[in-house]
Amino acid sequence: MSKQRTAGLFIIVLVALIGGTLLAVKLAADHLLYQDATSTARKWARYVTDNVEDLEQIAGGEEPSSASMAFFRWSQQIGMVFRYEIFNREGYSQLVSDRHGIGPVDVSEYNVSAARCVRTGLPYVKVGQGGEADLPSFFAQAYVPVIVNGRAIAVVAADVDQTEERDRYYQTFLVAGISLCALTALAFGIPAMAWYRRTKEKQRADEEILFLAKHDGMTGLVNRGYLTERLGEALANAWAVEGCLAVHHIDLDRFKEVNDTLGHHGGDTLIKLMAERLRATAGSADIVARLGGDEFAIVQPGIADRSEADRLAQRLLDTMAVPFFINGHDMAMTASVGTALAPQDGQEPERLLRCADLALHHSKSDGRNRARLFTPDMDSELQQRLGLERCIRNALQDDGFELYFQPLVDMPDGAVAGYEALLRLRAEDGSPIPPSTFIPAAEEMGLIGMIGSWVIRKACMTAAQWPPRFTVAVNLSAAQFDAGNVCDVVSAALAEAALEPQRLHLEITESLLLRETSAVMTELARLKALGVLIVMDDFGTGYSSLSYLWRFPFDKIKIDRAFMQSLDSADKTAETIVKTIVGLGHSLQMRVTIEGVEDARQVAFVRDVDCDEVQGFYFGRPMPEGDLAAGMLAALHTGDDPRRSIGNVSAA
Repeated sequence: MSKQRTAGLFIIVLVALIGGTLLAVKLAADHLLYQDATSTARKWARYVTDNVEDLEQIAGGEEPSSASMAFFRWSQQIGMVFRYEIFNREGYSQLVSDRHGIGPVDVSEYNVSAARCVRTGLPYVKVGQGGEADLPSFFAQAYVPVIVNGRAIAVVAADVDQTEERDRYYQTFLVAGISLCALTALAFGIPAMAWYRRTKEKQRADEEILFLAKHDGMTGLVNRGYLTERLGEALANAWAVEGCLAVHHIDLDRFKEVNDTLGHHGGDTLIKLMAERLRATAGSADIVARLGGDEFAIVQPGIADRSEADRLAQRLLDTMAVPFFINGHDMAMTASVGTALAPQDGQEPERLLRCADLALHHSKSDGRNRARLFTPDMDSELQQRLGLERCIRNALQDDGFELYFQPLVDMPDGAVAGYEALLRLRAEDGSPIPPSTFIPAAEEMGLIGMIGSWVIRKACMTAAQWPPRFTVAVNLSAAQFDAGNVCDVVSAALAEAALEPQRLHLEITESLLLRETSAVMTELARLKALGVLIVMDDFGTGYSSLSYLWRFPFDKIKIDRAFMQSLDSADKTAETIVKTIVGLGHSLQMRVTIEGVEDARQVAFVRDVDCDEVQGFYFGRPMPEGDLAAGMLAALHTGDDPRRSIGNVSAA
């Protein structure tokens, strides 16, 4: 129902209620006034019959007695009774007492009301409105028969002025009516206004929910889902008029560096500023959308040829190249653009978006800060991407993912302390797909949360079959925290596998902490309360790693493998940093693990720096679950050589 119809209905109902109230008050006032007027007139008429003793003589045409004349003169002074009249038993008037005088009538007139009283023997009262100058504006007439020995000997009529009484009644009931109308209006209006406000609030809430369902909450731009819908409509319109359409995929270059230097808040500010620039650069008919992170898209309908798409792409590059002013500083940025055209590159929204995304990747690989148009030779790459996505979906549906396990070795004795669970996926032909390929794709598909939950559950179920001394480490991605249920997933996995919480180590990276620090810290605290151990992975590679060590009590830090790779260089900086991190970790009561240990020299170095744990190909490569049993059996018998302590693991 429209706002106008709702308001009109409200006014009609309110007017009807007030009008009905006033009408009811008027009818009640008239009824009570009539009852009062008739009662008063009847009383005065009976008063005459009770106090005038010669009524029968007067009705017979004789002069009234002196006592009767005195009574009539007294009654005239009261003012309320302005007229008395006495009729004979045939209904003819015999005497009149009014403001003009008292005496017999000159010409006797027949009165129907008086005759009826004689005939019935019952009083008769009527109320009238004065229409003549000598009559009050409102009066009552009472005809009362005088009964003697069962027969009427005369009729006494009393005319009573009720004007003041009527005015008093009307004033009283007018006040009552207005008060009642006001109360009615309040009684109806207050709930009606509350209902109206509630309806408006619900309408606004519904509109906001609908808007948020179709738009990005940070920038207000169209989101990916709504973009697909709008793009489908634009394509249908383009086919109808035989026109062309372009889809531009825009991505900031090196956006991670902004988050690293300015933090999450600075990154959000940059995203908002970028959205404003894209709105200003795009045409009035173009559709601007945020796909996620620092990725945006513009649908450019109604173009004549490729040149129009090229011009907009170049304007986008120029716009993004203007420095952004953030936190009091100019931030120089660039962007890359990938463009797909319809109908030549595709006629479906999803395909066009994928083509534009693929062109964007080529812009990045060609050096960034440039625009690339999708070309047919990129189609094979697109088909590979589609095949990869199909493989990921099938693996998730058919339990096609695998977990491989790489040993974590205690130092200095070289005994296996546990294993890190590593996700693996095979293509349709059985060949392995690198994690660096399928994990980013799963993140873009929005499936990494489901996959991460499977990894946690599978790792716990597997570790529950191991000897109690072995732990299992699982990596958590930032996307898993976006769902907000990591703690619930971990708790359910531990309960299902009956695994002791302290045997599960959850590894996170600094990139996660840069997102929503307070929210992530709260979730990490919930996880730690379960009894699991929290590990900071890839320590030393970010700008803010140190700041998080005092903000959250990590149980372990893992030094990134990049330091081991730099160990053989002439520059001894890597050795110094590793020694410093180990000392820092121990001073904070945290265990320290060094990753990427691959040769004997590195083993000797990590033993000298007194770290707690090592991991790397020197001690064992990742192996499938089926190969763990032999390695674990050998790991229970520690020897002098660290490699010998894990038996067949190093050969896996």
